[in-house]
Amino acid sequence: MSRPLTRAILYLHFGPVHETAHHELTALLGQFTPIIQSCPPDAALADLSGALRLFDRDARALAALIRLRIAALYGDTTPALGLGPNPLLAKIAATNGPPGALRTAPSNPGDAAAYLAPMPLGRLPGAGPTTVRALDRLGLTTIGHLATTPTATLERILGTSTSRRLYAAAHGIDPTPVRPAAPAPTLSVNHRFPRDELNPQRQHSALLALADELGLRLRTSHQIARTLTLTVRYADRSATTRSRALAEPTAHGRALIDTTHALHQSLALQRARVRNLTLRAESLASADHAIQQLTLDPTDERLRRLEAATDQLRGRFGRNAVRPAAAWL
Repeated sequence: MSRPLTRAILYLHFGPVHETAHHELTALLGQFTPIIQSCPPDAALADLSGALRLFDRDARALAALIRLRIAALYGDTTPALGLGPNPLLAKIAATNGPPGALRTAPSNPGDAAAYLAPMPLGRLPGAGPTTVRALDRLGLTTIGHLATTPTATLERILGTSTSRRLYAAAHGIDPTPVRPAAPAPTLSVNHRFPRDELNPQRQHSALLALADELGLRLRTSHQIARTLTLTVRYADRSATTRSRALAEPTAHGRALIDTTHALHQSLALQRARVRNLTLRAESLASADHAIQQLTLDPTDERLRRLEAATDQLRGRFGRNAVRPAAAWL
């Protein structure tokens, strides 16, 4: 039997929620512990160790109280919650099944290794596709296989640093602390289809509307972005994320739309059943720091003037007063 957690780390995966809701949910965690690490766009870590005596509950009971509080305030949000003695095991526990549940990883080292053993290698942080393929060629397909492989063998395949890190992770060892920090400056918009969407044109139209909305929010808040990240969630709850740096930091709609289109095309989704789209602007800065490259293209200047005019109309008559035609599809 696993002993009670003395170091209690809680990992919450909120799922595709609006950025404001993410901040509110992170603030809710602050009612229980000050040691919170935001993991944008949709997760957070909380160290509950010091709160157990304050609330006179064990770790699972305290996590259940947090889950109940979230359900009371956000009934339509079904986060996945995982408890463990370290961030690695807490995250794996949270993602080891459907959302809406509270799952606990063992605290004993031997039990933790047995808990991880049947899972595929890709579940370990740092075990990317290249590493997984290299180990798969040797018949090492599960975390348990990795945990029982001599370190000298792993070092010949993966190198010293990577092999030692993955070997420790395969045994459930993770000394990483929860680092309280403000979330990285990001801005995100989200679209959930009423039903799983197979039509690439409707997906493209939704993305066009998201890029347009993101540009408006950046310009309204006088910010510019250096990177765009697109996350596509599918009917089977899996997800794909792609990021691309903008040619220059900007809030200009044309640049955002062109980059969003390129991200969508790079996924080659074809007949994928898409459930949710999230577009996120990252590495934000004040628009006062924007440097617009000179261009000989008069079209770009006309588009910027048109953009300023439509922003004024939206400010007066509402955000839906003017929208790209393709976004209405």
